[in-house]
Amino acid sequence: MPSETSYQLLIDVSQPLRCVIGRLGEFDFPPGLYVYTGSAKRNLEARVARHIRHDKRLHWHIDYLLTSPSVRVVGVVRSLRAECALNRASRGRVLAVGFGASDCRADCGAHLKYLD
Repeated sequence: MPSETSYQLLIDVSQPLRCVIGRLGEFDFPPGLYVYTGSAKRNLEARVARHIRHDKRLHWHIDYLLTSPSVRVVGVVRSLRAECALNRASRGRVLAVGFGASDCRADCGAHLKYLD
């Protein structure tokens, strides 16, 4: 049986936030719910647990957002669907072009969506 390869983090931003996202630049995130879509070739649960931890080296775009005190993960969905297919099937709008999509080949625009 195939294992889960993709996941979505449901993220609550409780107050307006201006955040520098690595080399991607500075972005404004209005309060509300967001969905971030990612994947892991191995050990999906370790990847999700790492995202939820606050003490981590900033590596991925999502790390920069999740270390803010006004941001918390409120849900996790695991999926067998490919990362980009799962992302494209999700509602919401892109506020930070390129966020989480530096290795995306499906022209998703970003793998973080604002669920206004």
